Amino acid sequence: MDINLKKELIENLSQNLTENKKNLIEKLIINRTKHITVVLEDIFQAHNASAVIRSCECFGIQDVHAIKQRNKFSPINTISKGSSQWMDIYSYKTPEECYENLKKSGYKIVATTPHKRSISLQQLDLSQKTAFVFGTEDIGLSKDAIELADEYVTIDMFGFTESFNLSVSVGICLYDAISRLHASDINWHLSESELLDVKLGWIRNIVSGASVFEQRFLESKKG
Repeated sequence: MDINLKKELIENLSQNLTENKKNLIEKLIINRTKHITVVLEDIFQAHNASAVIRSCECFGIQDVHAIKQRNKFSPINTISKGSSQWMDIYSYKTPEECYENLKKSGYKIVATTPHKRSISLQQLDLSQKTAFVFGTEDIGLSKDAIELADEYVTIDMFGFTESFNLSVSVGICLYDAISRLHASDINWHLSESELLDVKLGWIRNIVSGASVFEQRFLESKKG
């Protein structure tokens, strides 16, 4: 669907939205970003997956990528508070497949793990699109997920405990990255095409019977 037709479709479907909903969409979409994304490897704890999805959505992250080699990625809606319906979640079988897809889209892969080349979050250059990769709480990232990454970051800690839980780690990384992006001159906003795709997806989720309205609209354009 070309951009002009997509704009017309959005305008058509928006007739079924209240003014409050229209205003909310416009308010939120300006802070949506694909410049930062999150990769989750084999996260089998449903409560962890759900909490991470919720944190990502709250920080305006549009995309999450789930690598599912051994475990099924299954967020719980009551914990994620329905966050996934406003996001795009992509699935992969291996780190190689996921990383290859992200690199084609211009991302650098940043593994969150102790490593001889690790830097702190504050040292990480965010000028390039960045994918933060997180593993499970018990075993962390796989060997492949670590070795194939471009860079490595660790979160500074000052207590006896060895690590934060997964959702806290994701929250800390995203807070630092999003805060720095918003204060920078980096172009982290959605492109026009991305913005239209996201907006259309949101409207489809909100409007009851959106698929019927959409089909009628597209058929009318054929005539």
